[in-house]
Amino acid sequence: CAPPDAVVWPQAVGQVQELAALCYRYRVPMVPFGTGTGLEGGVNAVQGGICFDLSRMDTIAELSLEDFSVAVEPGVTRKALNNHLRDTGLWFPVGTVGASAASGEAMAPGVAWGQGWH
Repeated sequence: CAPPDAVVWPQAVGQVQELAALCYRYRVPMVPFGTGTGLEGGVNAVQGGICFDLSRMDTIAELSLEDFSVAVEPGVTRKALNNHLRDTGLWFPVGTVGASAASGEAMAPGVAWGQGWH
């Protein structure tokens, strides 16, 4: 296990963009971190770099009941999403394609959809 050189906690997309541009410009590796549910060792700074801890980006931005889609930030957990959906009769189940068991970090960029929504 290799720790990053630094950790940042962006709270908005614009901050992530600015930090990513700086890392790109100076060739500094970026290591994203969502909510800590990954089991693959993805948050391992084998070449140093900056860890982008996205757990504070936890806004559920948009919900469309008509097409069963929701736009979320990477720090949204499945539990938080299901609490948000509670009164709609919908839920985001464990094992949904593209989502980790506890978080939205592995969902398609900004949009989540799933088998349990049908």
